Amino acid sequence: MEVMKGGGGEGGDGDGPPSVEKQKPNYQPTGRLAAETNTVVRGGDGGADVVLKYHEPPEARKPSPRDAWRLYVFKGSDLLETVQLGERSCWLIGRERLVGDFPVDHPSCSKQHAVLQFRHVVKTVNEFGDKDARVRPYLIDLDSANGTMVNGERIPSSRYIELKHKDMIQFGLSTREYVLMLPDG
Repeated sequence: MEVMKGGGGEGGDGDGPPSVEKQKPNYQPTGRLAAETNTVVRGGDGGADVVLKYHEPPEARKPSPRDAWRLYVFKGSDLLETVQLGERSCWLIGRERLVGDFPVDHPSCSKQHAVLQFRHVVKTVNEFGDKDARVRPYLIDLDSANGTMVNGERIPSSRYIELKHKDMIQFGLSTREYVLMLPDG
């Protein structure tokens, strides 16, 4: 096989300037688009932008109106607040009020501490392979410094934990207790 050398330009005599090889395009993902879509820009106060730690999964759904999940907030034996959870599929919990859906003010809680996520999940209910598809509540800790507790046990970070009726949640070292309940239980 014979290889021809030369400038390869219009003259073809090879005495011209050497040809410069063009840089080939790089189509690998850089992460810039994801960073831009997951950043909340503060308006005019000169503060830094907030990058979200959590993104909703494809199976995220709002709970059915017949499943009127509620979160009861207690401090000691006093009921402080009742939150209707049916209006959205995802509740970001933390100290950062710009992005949080449910603010917690305790200093041991992270800015983006945890997420209460409703997910459409299909489960096999018996040995015959019957399936049960429902929107169920899950909790995920967002690598918080002081963790999240469900019924007195610390849950692992970055893993969905299915919540049940009457589960008690605590964030960080706060003494407030958040009880998840269905009204007809």
